[in-house]
Amino acid sequence: MGIDGRAFSSPAAGVRRYVSALVPALKAVDPGLELVALGGNRDAMPADLAHVGEPWHPPTNLGWSAMGLPRAAARARVDVIHAPSYTAPLWSSAPVVLTIHDVSYERHPEWYPYQRDAMRRMFYRRSARSAARVLTDSEFSAGEIAAAYQIPRERIAVAPLGVSDHFAPVDRPNGTIAADITSPFLLHVGDLHERRNLGLVVHAMFEAQRRPGMPQLSLVLAGVDRGIGDRLRGYAREAGSPDAVVCLGPVTDSQLLTLYRGATALVYPSRYEGFGLPVLEAMACGTPVIASRAASIPEVLGDAGILLDPDDEPGWAEAIAEIVSDEWQKGRMRKAGLARAKEFTWARTASITLEAYRQVAPARMGSRRS
Repeated sequence: MGIDGRAFSSPAAGVRRYVSALVPALKAVDPGLELVALGGNRDAMPADLAHVGEPWHPPTNLGWSAMGLPRAAARARVDVIHAPSYTAPLWSSAPVVLTIHDVSYERHPEWYPYQRDAMRRMFYRRSARSAARVLTDSEFSAGEIAAAYQIPRERIAVAPLGVSDHFAPVDRPNGTIAADITSPFLLHVGDLHERRNLGLVVHAMFEAQRRPGMPQLSLVLAGVDRGIGDRLRGYAREAGSPDAVVCLGPVTDSQLLTLYRGATALVYPSRYEGFGLPVLEAMACGTPVIASRAASIPEVLGDAGILLDPDDEPGWAEAIAEIVSDEWQKGRMRKAGLARAKEFTWARTASITLEAYRQVAPARMGSRRS
């Protein structure tokens, strides 16, 4: 099995987390699986993972897909190529399993002005339609991919993501992220992007704060600012609390863990997600979750948190006030979230992924079925 090694140092944190968790899970589920990273930064990969260096190719992502990745796969003589991040090699002598986490860029191009160029979107479409098997994270995304690219649904396998043992609760959270973060605070994890609908939470937080007995709240945002941070801080200034919105930018794994453990709640008002990994990570840490009843999010959260319409600002204000003031509700959601998170394991993700490999290369890998 060859896996695109560039995914280990992808600029997208979610892709890095996916491939870094999936690879050891694959090897644990099938210790005899011969797995090799094709290209990429060797230092970003597990030390025990075999690696084939990048052959010469034009120094662009397209050059890698057109020449570098196929040549690396041929050099390694792999049976199957796993492209774990949206784009597949332009040609290959081995069948390709392609992971597409979501198709928000295809279904809602208005959110991605830089994605509107015809060449980029044609490449995504070609990758999806040429893959022998497509993997995705949720039933919602499977339906979206089938609709966006006219792919038969039976060619798409759903492999829900897992949660690392790293994300676990503690009785007394400790650790400092930044001097301007004080409890209680609401947390959002993920890029600050138009589809994340974060203005709703800012307005709902200030609405909740107007209720008698409510403490001062802040909203802590952990993720790359994709162009809306100034607007969110502007809402806080207009409300007379300029320090109530804290934009941290990208954070380390240890900082993220401290944030989850210290937050009063994770707020996730997104309009579109292929999975929503922060929802799962927060539950695993025992953090209550308030999230949108939209896209894939209900598949992840189930009834372990509060699901609301992404446009229901009064409802969000009510939910925030309840979580902040009601210790019984917080305890109930903590217990329910921990139980729900246990249902999502990387071993399950790996098992479904291995089955996809076997389905596209049955003659060579079928005998490995256990």
